[in-house]
Amino acid sequence: MSAPDGPSSRAVQRPVITIRPQPGLDATLALGRQLGLTMHGFALSHVGPVDWELPDLARFDAMLVGSANAMRHAGDRLSALTHLPVHAVGKATAREARAAGFTIERLGKGGLQSVLDAVSPPLNYLRLVGNEYVELDWPRGVTFEPLQVYEVCPQPLPATAAAVLRESPVVLLHSAAMTRQFAAECDRLGVDRAQITLAAMGPRIAAQAAVEKGWSAIHTCDEPTDDALLALAAKLCL
Repeated sequence: MSAPDGPSSRAVQRPVITIRPQPGLDATLALGRQLGLTMHGFALSHVGPVDWELPDLARFDAMLVGSANAMRHAGDRLSALTHLPVHAVGKATAREARAAGFTIERLGKGGLQSVLDAVSPPLNYLRLVGNEYVELDWPRGVTFEPLQVYEVCPQPLPATAAAVLRESPVVLLHSAAMTRQFAAECDRLGVDRAQITLAAMGPRIAAQAAVEKGWSAIHTCDEPTDDALLALAAKLCL
């Protein structure tokens, strides 16, 4: 009796590569494998804390958080901010914020811009960020002050990644900064970008990938979640 037709039963399947840092890398690998995808993980960076000082909190109305890393790596000083309601980019970030003692006032759908588009001015945000963060279109009367509480540190791909990158993979992109570094790593390893299909978690990331040029194709998922990104990857592997 033949095996049921599906991604996991094909004799040859395109590999799917995630290059995000831990702990997200393992989560993406596990979710992809549940879908029957041939997953490989090569962390292109690692995330760590930085020293930071509390600003004058009286001038802020809420906190804008675009990554769960802000909650994971900000440290003990974070407890001084729990009186500020959190406007979070998505469910994963909101989950980390609740675990840290925060109240979620607004949850984005489709990125941080969707949060800003729904708020009522005047509003002054304390925005928790890493060493790079997404530029946003700020409505009149809505302001922010960035506070860096973590950093994303690049690291090279291992030599073993080159072989998988030459198998016409689908590579998952979770950030624009990651896209720039990935392009440079492909060049360093002597991998032809034309062999690689990119699946981007959002139009800003896809736009950065297009700047780098030379890819087989660039696709964007419907919403910025791992579920949507892996569903797109599964379609690209058919």
